Amino acid sequence: MPELPEVETVRRGLQPVLEGARIVRVEARRPDLRFPLPEDFASRLQGKRVTALGRRAKYLVAHVECGPVLICHLGMSGSFRVERQGEGGTQGLFHFERSKDAAHDHVLFDVEPMDGPPARIIFNDPRRFGFMLFAEGAVDEHPMLATLGVEPTGNRLDGELLASLLKGRKTSLKAALLDQRLIAGLGNIYASEALWRAHLSPLREAGTLGRASRKARDMANRLAEAIRNVIADAILAGGSSLRDYTRADGSLGYFQHSFAVYDREGAQCATPGCAGQIRRIVQSGRSTFYCPVCQK
Repeated sequence: MPELPEVETVRRGLQPVLEGARIVRVEARRPDLRFPLPEDFASRLQGKRVTALGRRAKYLVAHVECGPVLICHLGMSGSFRVERQGEGGTQGLFHFERSKDAAHDHVLFDVEPMDGPPARIIFNDPRRFGFMLFAEGAVDEHPMLATLGVEPTGNRLDGELLASLLKGRKTSLKAALLDQRLIAGLGNIYASEALWRAHLSPLREAGTLGRASRKARDMANRLAEAIRNVIADAILAGGSSLRDYTRADGSLGYFQHSFAVYDREGAQCATPGCAGQIRRIVQSGRSTFYCPVCQK
């Protein structure tokens, strides 16, 4: 599933085309994705201007003038493709390949951007686990967003806050990090990477970081910093690709993930002086990658 940095990369790719644009036409080629599309989906968007395109955790949030807020989730396999005369490309850089098969083009938006020629924005989703919903009132009160925790960006997520979130929790540290009610948008890949950077085992009891000891405070501070940094690094890498692409067809190129542990089972640990090898285990049905030597 796309994680926060990938969704933010999608947002940045769509923003120049969609923000400020007028939605001329909407074509829904099926009545549902993961959930049924909202009633009067096309008619409530057509003719309206997109005033802002934001993100909350792994959700894209499009504010529409005099209309509902459109909440989009990519699910497991969803992606947006932008087509303009003479160019086109999938918006987003993912660890796993995104489909470009037109048979899975489910929702199309024809838009007139503030600058540049008309464009078509296409949502493609082979597995149809993505969805598009409307928020009629305050977007943060929508059921999909209301229970989300703190964003793992900026400085709000510090050691003190992280310790308070984990205090008393008996679950594994990796499982706690994936709890979207605690930290919103942190997924499997970057949780593994952050734990490696902080030299903390994914098997450690989460509550050990919430204890009133110097060691616990140090672990919480290291992990909070690692989470912020790994997310920031991934967003920066995606953003750099968006700014610097030069392909004639307008595509973005590939985000070269610099994974230290994820999907690197059997590889030598990159921690200086560590002789360990990356191990893969399964936690709650998800693959976890870590070094059993330097992550304690």
